[in-house]
Amino acid sequence: MSVPNTGRSDLPEFMTWEELERLPEELAAQIELWDGHVVWVRRGPAEHQTFSNRLWATLERCARKDMSENPEQCWRVTTETNVFLGDAGKSNFLTPDFLVHRCLGSAYQDVRGGDVVLVGEVLSPGNTQTDIEAKKGRYASAGIPWYWEVTLAREVSAIATVRAYGLDIGHAQLPDGVHPLRAANYIVAAEWTHQNLDGIEFDRPFPITIPWDELEY
Repeated sequence: MSVPNTGRSDLPEFMTWEELERLPEELAAQIELWDGHVVWVRRGPAEHQTFSNRLWATLERCARKDMSENPEQCWRVTTETNVFLGDAGKSNFLTPDFLVHRCLGSAYQDVRGGDVVLVGEVLSPGNTQTDIEAKKGRYASAGIPWYWEVTLAREVSAIATVRAYGLDIGHAQLPDGVHPLRAANYIVAAEWTHQNLDGIEFDRPFPITIPWDELEY
């Protein structure tokens, strides 16, 4: 999850992708560009990386099973991969903790928002609601069908809650004269905690079955 640039006065507030590429790799890896605006990625604790990898591994297992049963399907599951928004240009991108996208035409291609079917963020205790909603809104505006939000427990190294959000592109029923801030928003479609003893079970974008022991630290 990310927060706006605060206190990094050595770099401009806005950059192009070409300017970002000229930075040292260890510095560039900490930045997302939101319509050219420099947004610094907050690196979470070790648990953040561990649970991101756990989700990646389990989703890839499910994706591989679906592809073996449905050869016409082709999925790729990755972690911390840039998702470029829009059909062209590279100065507007997000870097989700894990994601699922359709297979691309050839190797080493940029992943565009239109290629992606699911993005996920692992929320550390330090993330604020403002951080969360800002990034979620950009995923929705890009038309990505599914957004997963993974909340970590505060007292122990464990996942507390997993929520699956589906993209709603309909018109909200608001009072007369009031209009939605965004044309697309996410609505919670499912939620799992350890009270769901069978773990995570969901059927979009492919059948997903994840027992809790695959996500333990």
